[in-house]
Amino acid sequence: MGSFEAKELEVKMLPALSAMAEQNSLIDPELYSKYVVKRGLRDIDGWGVLVGLTEIGEVHSYITDENEMVPVPGRLIYRGIDINDIVNGFLTEGRYGFEESCYLLLFGKLPRREQLEDFKQLLASYQNLPGYFVSDMILKAPSKDMMVVLARSVLALYSFDDRADDTSVENVLRQCLQLIACFPLLAVYGYQAFSHYHGNNSLYIHSPRPDLGIAENILHMLRPNSEYSRLEATLLDLALVLHAEHGGGNNSSFVTHVVTSSGTDTYSVIAAALGALKGPRHGGANHKVVQMMADIKQQVNNWDDEEEIAAYLIKILNEEAFDRTGKIYGIGHAVYSISDPRAVILKCQAARLAGEKGLEDEFKLYEKVEKLAPAVISEYRQIYKGVSANVDFYSGFVYSMLNIPPELYTPIFAIARIAGWSAHRIEEIVNAGKIMRPAYKSVAIRSKYMALDER
Repeated sequence: MGSFEAKELEVKMLPALSAMAEQNSLIDPELYSKYVVKRGLRDIDGWGVLVGLTEIGEVHSYITDENEMVPVPGRLIYRGIDINDIVNGFLTEGRYGFEESCYLLLFGKLPRREQLEDFKQLLASYQNLPGYFVSDMILKAPSKDMMVVLARSVLALYSFDDRADDTSVENVLRQCLQLIACFPLLAVYGYQAFSHYHGNNSLYIHSPRPDLGIAENILHMLRPNSEYSRLEATLLDLALVLHAEHGGGNNSSFVTHVVTSSGTDTYSVIAAALGALKGPRHGGANHKVVQMMADIKQQVNNWDDEEEIAAYLIKILNEEAFDRTGKIYGIGHAVYSISDPRAVILKCQAARLAGEKGLEDEFKLYEKVEKLAPAVISEYRQIYKGVSANVDFYSGFVYSMLNIPPELYTPIFAIARIAGWSAHRIEEIVNAGKIMRPAYKSVAIRSKYMALDER
């Protein structure tokens, strides 16, 4: 069948088939309450449904007092160590922290100086792709979505691995370390191909430098002149550290556990996790924050007038402004209520970068929106817990100050989070039990089969 005939059939049949599929997929919302379905694996009051155990990361946002949830300032813990202590540790010593955080998440303890240097050298030795991979897999098939480039490239790497299906811990660790090292190349080269073929810009392919860390290499490979300041690299490294892990219950890490439990290979698992992170409800929110703030800057005349800002936020919430979804992006989180510790840390450092870039007025506008949005939301929305700025609120601002293109915002999230995914994959393999299979209740109406001519 030719393409013209196929298109005719599509135009003729697809609308009716689509309507039928939609109609017969709809489940009465009241049935979710009737059968106490934990949609999203959370109760309506915010309690999470316990589906697993982990020693890798912990998200702490409340205490229990007389069987009631009492919100407290949010905490993020990597292998038993508070993220604030980790960040203060390497920043105080004037070091980058992402490689150290990867080591901690994977091996459960902080590395000694010589262990950290050996680990960095091992990652640097893995910063290469198979011969002709860049030209054949990335440059010849440029995509407008870098998350698609990442997932496609990860699955392609399966074919270059002689032990792709070996799920021993040693082999899986080797695969994970290679992917951690190569993710920056896949993402940045994917963007350079997109920028060249779809944007008519010059093509720059800089090889990674073994003497640079992952954050520095991202800026080195991304920028035509490979130049960056120490503060710029520090902020990007910090963003990677804060995004590296968020407990086993976040969508993509849960996917990692679920798919790993089936016994499949590392490349399939990481591709599945990338697919989860690609969703705008998970990894794409920081880009929406930047777009929303650009809209606010255009529509609000006086950035110092809190009443004018609040009035426009009400319009956004009432689906009268911006993208008319009724969402104030970057405000609120599934777990945190009083504060997201990642946002608190990133905000402090973002202020420094804003000062260096001459963007203090924009930073102050972010602060005002952060201050006003929770009050507006609590007045115009029925919510079961408080809301505060989440990490996406400031990460997009940081990336924009670093001149990182929006197409790379979510891939940078992935470059960081693969550290946590790798740790969760190994944890699932070591504690292998049954395949993870949640329960679903059928609410379909019983009917009988009818012969074709009788329908």
